Amino acid sequence: MEKTDRFDGFSVNIFLDEDGEYLAHFVEMPNVSAFGDSPEQALQELETAWEGVKESLQKHGEPIPIAPSRKEYSGQFNVRIDRRLHRALAMEAARAGVSLNAIVSQKLAKETSAPTSS
Repeated sequence: MEKTDRFDGFSVNIFLDEDGEYLAHFVEMPNVSAFGDSPEQALQELETAWEGVKESLQKHGEPIPIAPSRKEYSGQFNVRIDRRLHRALAMEAARAGVSLNAIVSQKLAKETSAPTSS
């Protein structure tokens, strides 16, 4: 089976630094990075670095990080907000005839590109 995602779901950022070298790093783990004379070389070096990180973690019995895009999510999380905002959201939800969860979910969906299941 051919490996199609050499970075295991992590997002990669590549840019040209002030010294004229390309730097590639994981967005979610900026400490995993590599340089190259071209974007392609920086990506190849990043792949080598990532394989080394995984080998080291396994050798020391530590878990290999999972990219956020690969994790399973329950759809639930707790967030603390100012009580005045809580009240305003509850009142808006009541006026709209929906639950507080629904109004907050709608507002979050407007601010992200994540799909919702409404």
